Amino acid sequence: MVRLTRIYTKGGDRGQTSLGDGQRVAKQALRVSAYGTVDEANAAIGLARLHADTVADGMLARIQNDLFDLGADLCRPGDGRGETGTLRMQPSQVARLEAEIDALNALLKPLDSFVLPGGSAAAAHLHLARTVVRRAERLTFDLAAREPVNPVALEYLNRLSDHLFVLSRHENDRGALDVLWVPGANR
Repeated sequence: MVRLTRIYTKGGDRGQTSLGDGQRVAKQALRVSAYGTVDEANAAIGLARLHADTVADGMLARIQNDLFDLGADLCRPGDGRGETGTLRMQPSQVARLEAEIDALNALLKPLDSFVLPGGSAAAAHLHLARTVVRRAERLTFDLAAREPVNPVALEYLNRLSDHLFVLSRHENDRGALDVLWVPGANR
């Protein structure tokens, strides 16, 4: 359990921060950028929840909790192999996203074009969150090319952007309010 009694520590006043293993690194380190962008995605999802229906809100609440798990995973160097007692993303979290994607997508009409962000307020916020998740994914893949990263963390980010896309369509009256791209429409 986490207990926060002091909010400021002054430990970052000189441009460094602590990772989950106590190691001090620059605030602009790639690992810090990766989990910081996961935190940004979580905030964007919080905005989407203000407009979401009950079903979507429940899914997004679980995802927000997962994103704290993901941040904890990424702030601790290592790939999760042979570790005990370290909070790491689990395949069951990815499987839950996949099951929710499949269930939502089964209710949607197949697309004939790309969807532009918009429609309802919830969908617009979900599209914003999706793009932040994509940035977190790119940063985490960049990190994984340089340092050990739990591969399930990468899978989760990839599935999450798909989940947010399908959920945005659900929030757009099951796709009825989707704004579709019309190639070359304004030439």
